[in-house]
Amino acid sequence: MLSRIDLRGVADVAGLLPRPAVAGDGPVDVVREILADVRVHGDVALRRYADRFDGGAPEAFRVEPTALTGALDRLDPPVREALESAASSIESYHRTQVQAPIDHERHGIRVRGRHQPVDRAGCYVPGGRGAYPSTVLMTAVPARVAGVSDIALCVPPATGGLIPDVTLAAAAIAGVDEVYALGGAQAIAAMAFGTESVPRVDVIVGPGNAYVAIAKREVAGVVGVPAAFAGPSEIVVVADHTVPVEYAAIDLMVQAEHGPDGVSWLIAWETDVVDGVAAALVELVAAAPRRDDITATLTSNGFIALVDDAAQAIDVANLIAPEHLQLMVDDPDALLADVRHAGAVFCGPLSPASIGDYVAGPSHVLPTNRTARFGGALTVADFTKELHIVSVSEAGFAAVADHVVTLAEAEGFAAHADSIRLRR
Repeated sequence: MLSRIDLRGVADVAGLLPRPAVAGDGPVDVVREILADVRVHGDVALRRYADRFDGGAPEAFRVEPTALTGALDRLDPPVREALESAASSIESYHRTQVQAPIDHERHGIRVRGRHQPVDRAGCYVPGGRGAYPSTVLMTAVPARVAGVSDIALCVPPATGGLIPDVTLAAAAIAGVDEVYALGGAQAIAAMAFGTESVPRVDVIVGPGNAYVAIAKREVAGVVGVPAAFAGPSEIVVVADHTVPVEYAAIDLMVQAEHGPDGVSWLIAWETDVVDGVAAALVELVAAAPRRDDITATLTSNGFIALVDDAAQAIDVANLIAPEHLQLMVDDPDALLADVRHAGAVFCGPLSPASIGDYVAGPSHVLPTNRTARFGGALTVADFTKELHIVSVSEAGFAAVADHVVTLAEAEGFAAHADSIRLRR
């Protein structure tokens, strides 16, 4: 089920690692066409895509606010309790990210820095193979902690334009202001450009399939979009003999369960571990309700890397730069110093990525497609921008005036220099 790659004794492994393509030119061209169509034709284009992809457009794209509270009231108590507990953990963690105002003074120049939230945030939550109330919480709660006043949520509807109650209930818990029954690249276009029904937003966040991730990348600059590519799920499990092989096997399945284009890697330096995990994986997949999705993903993008030792295992993991990295080894903390590229790291046998997916606290919106090389998890900072406030005293002006004139003249900007001379 998993393709094996023997990297033992190989000094330069980079060229031997497969790079599953998330999308080629075809999806990019399709996404660009959808974005242009929605930008020009607005709701007319949205209805056309809803007819094509969702089995029909709803009477109105915006879900009535009463539907959110109604869904919350109908929710099974254990589910509601779990969502509220998760929301509390997410809020508690993200409050640690809120930065105090900056007040810096040097030589008579005072600079204050204020982290100003955007006015409107757009959160995208996937649909299709399942409901994702956890993603509602993982996107909207950090936005609310950041101080965003208006939060819009787009969710692909089921046939007939309906959104699952559990998703609407999560929106109520998270304090979402507007919910739209919209999915795919067209939803990203609507939030980025605005239509008759969907006011434009300032920032778009949230994971999705390759089309959604590409759409976000294409509208970056029109609206704020975190640098990381939040696309199909990925996991790398580094395992040794101290962890039950069933633990490693089930965790390889977790991200594959999401469906096509996911990536799962096992990295180990003991052949018994490799063989044991592979055998356990076959048994667990056979009994899984989503075995078809899991099998398809693991067959196309599932890999086992046999390496020399733990050090090489981390080198390989850094090259993959996965969304999720699990260190299922005897002493995971000993390896952490060498981990450079990963969206989130889970240490030890009792820390599966599924804990991070739901209740640990940090957002599960993480970098994929090797963007962990330069991007990280969704944070409060993705919903704010730093505003600088500069005040100059007479002493401060006198101290820097000559330097400003000199630099302005060196750059050839006479008016800049004169703006100082006129104040002397």
